[in-house]
Amino acid sequence: METIRKTPWDKRNFNIDTYEILDHSEETLRKTDTIDGHFTIKVNPLESPKLLLKHGFYYMDTLIEPVCERKSLTIYQQEGISVSREYDSDEIAQIADEAFMHGRFHRDFHIPNHLADLRYSNWVKDLQQEDTIFALKVNDRTVGFYGYHHDKVLLLGIKKEFRKQGLAKALTSHACLEQFNLGYEQLRTSISAANVASLNLFYALGFRLSDTVDVYHKLSGPGV
Repeated sequence: METIRKTPWDKRNFNIDTYEILDHSEETLRKTDTIDGHFTIKVNPLESPKLLLKHGFYYMDTLIEPVCERKSLTIYQQEGISVSREYDSDEIAQIADEAFMHGRFHRDFHIPNHLADLRYSNWVKDLQQEDTIFALKVNDRTVGFYGYHHDKVLLLGIKKEFRKQGLAKALTSHACLEQFNLGYEQLRTSISAANVASLNLFYALGFRLSDTVDVYHKLSGPGV
């Protein structure tokens, strides 16, 4: 069984080998002591971190994982809003550049902020290539985007000047509806416990807590 999986989507940003740990047994954690690179592991918050700390892992974030049934989705109506697959890619990229300032890689003291920015920028480009981004529009002007993969909501970004104007609930609820219309009966997402605004937003839409996980990182060998 694979216990240490390479993550090439992160390696391309950080220029070092990157891995996801799929099993937190001591045998697997001991292997990370012999491999150079950056590691991510997700664990149950109720489990002791003693072994993780022993092998050089450090706490990075707690992720809240809410889910929403189709019948539970609350749709907020607002004049002039729409959701579309038609958008200017450069405009979406500009929004992405300012939307993800507090992700776990931005908080990782081993990762320079410009490389954390690059990770999210490349992720958005990947979703564009996969045609899994909706543009969020107000009066036909793109003010944000919504990225997804199958039944999971991945990324949500809104231009600074359109935040705190009561638009997020209406725009996001209609994007969720479009995703449901692809054939899903349940949507799920993952939100940092520190991101109170997003937690409140998705709770207002009808999402409810399903699970939580703690995320730990580790850097072995040369830095980024």
